[in-house]
Amino acid sequence: MTVRVVLADDQPLVRAGLRVLIADHPDLEIAGEAGTGAEAVALAAEARPDVVVMDIRMPGMDGIEATRAITARDAAPHVLMLTTFDDDEYVYGSLRAGASGFLVKDTALEDILAAIRVVAAGDALIAPAVTRRLIAEFAARPEPARHVPPRPPGGVTEREREVLALVGRGLSNAEIAAHLSISAATAKAHVARLLAKLDARDRVQLVIIAYETGLVTPPS
Repeated sequence: MTVRVVLADDQPLVRAGLRVLIADHPDLEIAGEAGTGAEAVALAAEARPDVVVMDIRMPGMDGIEATRAITARDAAPHVLMLTTFDDDEYVYGSLRAGASGFLVKDTALEDILAAIRVVAAGDALIAPAVTRRLIAEFAARPEPARHVPPRPPGGVTEREREVLALVGRGLSNAEIAAHLSISAATAKAHVARLLAKLDARDRVQLVIIAYETGLVTPPS
């Protein structure tokens, strides 16, 4: 299956570098390019990509506002933000807008490609050293998260709560499987059921839910 990608960045050189790299990978395809947030919103609706690689700082409508508009639509693509982790407020805003992951601008190009594939598959890009801290701080804030239910509804089993807590700590499916002495396939199935039961778009939202419901306590 080919992953269709929209590149949204006001720097032509950034888009050109990604375009050249993606051209060498048959499982990825450029669906279009945008230089502003408004262009990205329009292009996402027209081209219907699987992933939008979105810069945060753009003239006019910024990447966060554009992400909010894109993810609010039915059958919305996943959004992968280009940011710097020093700008925590941008990351919080991106989470609340519905972004599925984050990359720093100096990330190796091959890692960007891997991230696009991860997000397209419905997973979230969670960098353990950085994003866990950011999500923990984000979840502790009083503002309600967009698109995220306030607490796990009835029907979530005890095992699924255990899995949700481990997702909230940033563990991968393989790490969850090892921690609970279950197979990786079983761990993946539990995560898939949690996504469906909690109406969560991706793993990032599961992490947020885990913090907001107290299954994981933000670091002091």
